[in-house]
Amino acid sequence: MTEQRVMLKTPRLTVVMWDEGDAALVQQLHSTMATTRYLPGNAPWSLDRAQERLRGWFEEEAGVGTTKYKLLAEDGSFVGRAGISKFRNEQFELGYSLREEAWGKGLATEAASALADWFFEREFASGFIAFTHPENTASQRVLRKIGMHERAPILIDGVLDMAFELTADMRLTKDS
Repeated sequence: MTEQRVMLKTPRLTVVMWDEGDAALVQQLHSTMATTRYLPGNAPWSLDRAQERLRGWFEEEAGVGTTKYKLLAEDGSFVGRAGISKFRNEQFELGYSLREEAWGKGLATEAASALADWFFEREFASGFIAFTHPENTASQRVLRKIGMHERAPILIDGVLDMAFELTADMRLTKDS
């Protein structure tokens, strides 16, 4: 295992850059219908798809300075992925996906909130978006908890997803 580059830490999570050999972890994360039902394609990922995404995250992090990162629990075990990356080369987008055994423990909220603070502290942009499948109420709760506001829906891969926005000013207001 290579030396992990820590992006940020929360009370229960460490956000690190991926290792070159992590495609199997990404594929494992997205290996069930439960973990892919709200993702484009609505099907478990192949190892090739996972390797393609991993390559994209390396390229994006090198070029933009932020991407989707690996989430590790306090004991170092793999929990999922989360980060803020470019969406359609126009704006930044928050996204996360956790292993099923990590659901319902507040980890997505913890990661999303810390990433929002990290993003604004580094002044990547004045705001970012996030979107969820209309039936993904758990993710919608996470976005609202971190202070995101709903905006006009967005069409992604033929699904009219719910869209949310967070600006630095909204974040400051939430924390006041």
